[in-house]
Amino acid sequence: MKQVRRVLILGEGFSHDRHSGKTMRGIIRYGPDSVVAILDSARAGEAHDGIPIVGHVEDALRFEPTVAVVGVATQGGRFPQAWRELLKRCVKSGLDVESGLHEFISEDPELVLLAEKHGVELRDLRKPPQGLTVPTGANLEVDAKIVLTVGSDCAIGKKTVVVELDLEARRRGLESVFVPTGQTGIAIAGWGIAVDAVVSDFLAGAAEQLVVEGARRGGRLLLVEGQGSLVHPMYSGVTLGLIHGSVPHALVLCHRAGSTEIEGCPGHPIPPLTELVELHERIALPRRRAKVACIALNTADFERDVDARAEIDGVAAETGLPTDDPVRFGAGYLLDAVLARL
Repeated sequence: MKQVRRVLILGEGFSHDRHSGKTMRGIIRYGPDSVVAILDSARAGEAHDGIPIVGHVEDALRFEPTVAVVGVATQGGRFPQAWRELLKRCVKSGLDVESGLHEFISEDPELVLLAEKHGVELRDLRKPPQGLTVPTGANLEVDAKIVLTVGSDCAIGKKTVVVELDLEARRRGLESVFVPTGQTGIAIAGWGIAVDAVVSDFLAGAAEQLVVEGARRGGRLLLVEGQGSLVHPMYSGVTLGLIHGSVPHALVLCHRAGSTEIEGCPGHPIPPLTELVELHERIALPRRRAKVACIALNTADFERDVDARAEIDGVAAETGLPTDDPVRFGAGYLLDAVLARL
């Protein structure tokens, strides 16, 4: 692996999409490496957060990238057909390629041969480690307080909230560790397990392994990245396994302000937040009954701070729980609520 990482984010066709392009956004906002360019032929010549967008791999080479990172999360985790040629051009240009999709590039015979020829690495962030099994009970013996983000839907900020809480905790000098459970979190932290790629019987065991590892890394406060949603018709299973395997002491419920229906699933309503609080508390493992400490509200759809603050105040009144948007207004208030619950 190259010592200095300069990242070209592959966002072809999705860099504009806050849902499918969430990996790109997470890496740009929180990743440790320099992002030098974004590839999306539909937006060539534009910029995203000051980062130039190019139309072809060859156009990106002048920025001297060392690794091309797949910055999209497609439904089903498969590459669009047009991406095969894009990946091959990256390899031929001497770039390592890193992907978080379910379709593993390190097991693609054509790409493997091409990578060997050009001396580059293919890395799959979502590939689960060998030897996973069911929980052993070690999760309940971890000498740390565990906090998990849960949500009313997918792609509403569960990772972002937990990273913001971790940054605030470490600013205060707390021994906090962000525990990544998805491909973007792994790209940010450099370790973790993408739990949605784990065999369902071993999902809780993978979550247990993650909190044990987080404590081994020095965490006395473990902030675990949530996945999916208990009320999502497609992705509820990963949420339940993560809740029972990470055995949190407290939960942070995340919600996108104004949302009433699961995105992409017409006819599937989001229950009232008071019902979601009760649902998550009732479904917690009986051995450790986690409580919802606060509500993290995503107010990105509100242009004015005054309107966002009014929405936050309304949710706080509705639920009786501390509520805030940690991206817009800082994570301090929510961290105070978490620590008080612990």
